[in-house]
Amino acid sequence: MTDLASLHTYRDIAKMIDHSLLAPTLTVRDFDAGITLGLAYDVATVCVVPSQVRRCAELLAGSDVKPSTTVGFPHGGHVTAAKVAESRIALDDGAVELDLVINVNRVLSQDWGYVRDDIGAVLAEAHGREQKLKVIFETCYLTDAHKIRLCELCGELGVDWVKTSTGFGTSGATLADLRLMRQHSPRHVQLKASGGVRDLDFVLAAREIGVSRCGSSRTREILDEYRVRFS
Repeated sequence: MTDLASLHTYRDIAKMIDHSLLAPTLTVRDFDAGITLGLAYDVATVCVVPSQVRRCAELLAGSDVKPSTTVGFPHGGHVTAAKVAESRIALDDGAVELDLVINVNRVLSQDWGYVRDDIGAVLAEAHGREQKLKVIFETCYLTDAHKIRLCELCGELGVDWVKTSTGFGTSGATLADLRLMRQHSPRHVQLKASGGVRDLDFVLAAREIGVSRCGSSRTREILDEYRVRFS
């Protein structure tokens, strides 16, 4: 059996985590506590709702943990101009990574021109500011054919990550979807698992597939378990 401890360090796993603070019931105090937790656990980013980006950037300033936020969240049905405006505000407030929800309705309608333009407009904002974009598919609503076409389209556009889910759909990330998305995405496009990422075993399995990020609100539990098992 492979010695998993020899294949990664705590930092390797911590820097896979986008610590998610997206629940509608969180208070301002909860956001501050969650941002502080992300900083203490040295995650990749803390992903907050757009209204908390400026505060998140202030609390993370000077650290190796970055502020990130969502665009068109959680259902993706916003008009493109609204997504672009939301992106600009988030970038102005200090976000360095944007997680964009595709227009699911247009994907199901196979209106690929619209989908390309929608993603491309937000991508132009992010890359124009030398920041990064993740594109959320919401895989629970899509067929494999939809997912494959989205991977191809995102590869053609040059997005930074393709991502499974918002966490607000009917289900979240699965290893089967992650394998499919990795198979059909070019190597320059990274892969993020999100939605129902609750334990270390899933993170490690996703890593073996080639996932570089996992969105989760269970950061403390996942990384505490890592320390118990591998320290």
